[in-house]
This record gives sequence, C-alpha cells and structure tokens, in this order.
Amino acid sequence: MSKIILNNEKLSKYNWFNLGGPAKFFFKPKSISDIREFLKNDNKLNKNIHVLGAGSNTLFRDGGFDGTIVKLGKEFAYTKVFEDGIIEVGAATLDKKVSDFAMENSIEGFEFLSCIPGTIGGAITMNSGCYGYSISKYIVSIETLSLNGELKSFNPNQVKFFYRGCSFGEDLIILSVRLKGKIGIKEKIKEKQIKFIEQKRKTQPSRIKTCGSTFKNPENNKAWELIKKSGCRNLTVGDAKLSKQHCNFFLNNGNASSSDIEKLIEEVRNKVFLKTGIKLELEIKIVGKK
Repeated sequence: MSKIILNNEKLSKYNWFNLGGPAKFFFKPKSISDIREFLKNDNKLNKNIHVLGAGSNTLFRDGGFDGTIVKLGKEFAYTKVFEDGIIEVGAATLDKKVSDFAMENSIEGFEFLSCIPGTIGGAITMNSGCYGYSISKYIVSIETLSLNGELKSFNPNQVKFFYRGCSFGEDLIILSVRLKGKIGIKEKIKEKQIKFIEQKRKTQPSRIKTCGSTFKNPENNKAWELIKKSGCRNLTVGDAKLSKQHCNFFLNNGNASSSDIEKLIEEVRNKVFLKTGIKLELEIKIVGKK
C-alpha cells in the first residue's frame, strides 16, 4: 500500500495564505487504487472529505478541518499529447505547466492558464479563467472517481459550467481531463503567453501571502471597483489587509490569523453592500471550523 495518511497535519503548509489549523487526517494517494482502498476500508476517515489542489484559493480556518484532506500526489501531475490538439492532463498538474506544455507542443488556446495559480483539477471545479477565456470552453472529457469508488467519465455537456463554478459536488474526485486546443505556431503562442503574464504582473500582486481574487465579479461590475468605491482600500483586521495594487486581493501581512482574514472579508462585504446594494460572493473557499 503506497498511500500516506498523516494525523493532525498543519494546513498552513498547504495554502498560499500560510494559514489554518491542523487537519484531523491528511491523505496523499499515489494511485487510483490507493483512493479506492481508502474509500472502501477507512470508514472513520472518509466521512468528511475535502480535496485540495495547490491551495491557491483556499482559506483554512484556525480550528483546522475535522475530517480528511485529500491531496493527490505527484503521480496525478502529468501532461501528454493525445491527438489532434488534444492533451491529457492529470488533475494535480499546475495550470502554468499545462500552458507551457501546450506551447512547447504548438497547441494554442491555453496561454491564459499561465496566469492562473492552482491545479487543473481546481481549474475545472472553479471553471477558472481570465482575460475573456475560461477552461470549460476547452474540455473534451473529465475522468472522476466517486466516493463509492466508481470511475465516471463526463463530457462537457453533462456538466453545468458557470462563472467560477460548475455542477460537480463534493462527492467526486477529479482525476484527469482532456482538453482540446488548436495546432498553431509555437513562437506566436509564446508571445501571447508572455503578453498575458506581463499584463498580470502589472495589475496583480505577486510573491506575497494571498489567495488571489477574494470575491467574484458581480454581473456588469468589477469587485475591486466596488471595494474601492466603498472606501475599503485601507481597512485592516489584525495583520490582514487589502493589496494596494489590487484591492480584491486580501493579504496575510505576516502574522494574520485565518480569523483576521475572514473578519476583514465580512467587513468589506458589509461596507460594499451598504454603499452599493450589491452583496459580493466569495471566489475563494473557506474551509474548516472556526
């Protein structure tokens, strides 16, 4: 048996805020059979499950997670050309790796993924996108494992995708996905990728403790504009603050707690609602007990 199950593992090591209490159990499978055996035999562990990707959009609460965090091992991080512009990608593969792999194989359409932190499994769940692109437009099929151990394949017509989400629930673990781009010219693909990366660098903070955009953009509005208009830019709670570069990015300025971040989120949301009548919806996931 190649699985790894840890007890009381610190979740602060596994998310970009570097925050959160311990997970009661932390499961790192190396194969599908590992997951199936876990689901079949470890009854006390598989009652409450959360699948974690790169932790780039997750705030774990200070009280930790009273269940099992499942983090797919490196064996689920792979890329390979399938056919005619189609690539197969393991769910644990970083989005940037997918973009680079497609570029190296002269497949266009995935340049935007170079700007999205996280794994492709998380990108599917969140229907990630930027600059007018979204991952759901490129999906050919998705391989999953249900919590009763059944392998299930979905085509995009069987899944409802919407802005920053899809109809998959917590009862499915995404294993891999096939994505279809177009055969293009490598140099032009690279140019577009660099353009996107440079655009992101100019408008979003980097190399800091943040989990990216905190709130979804409401219809016909930008969350950061609503936050700015509502006078929230200089708000702080403890060591939690908003980025000066992009005020929809909430920061752990060094010694914040998860509670600090969550309180700041609620304060901003309340101020925006009072000022504009718009109730901002979270884009990040808040997981665990307070």
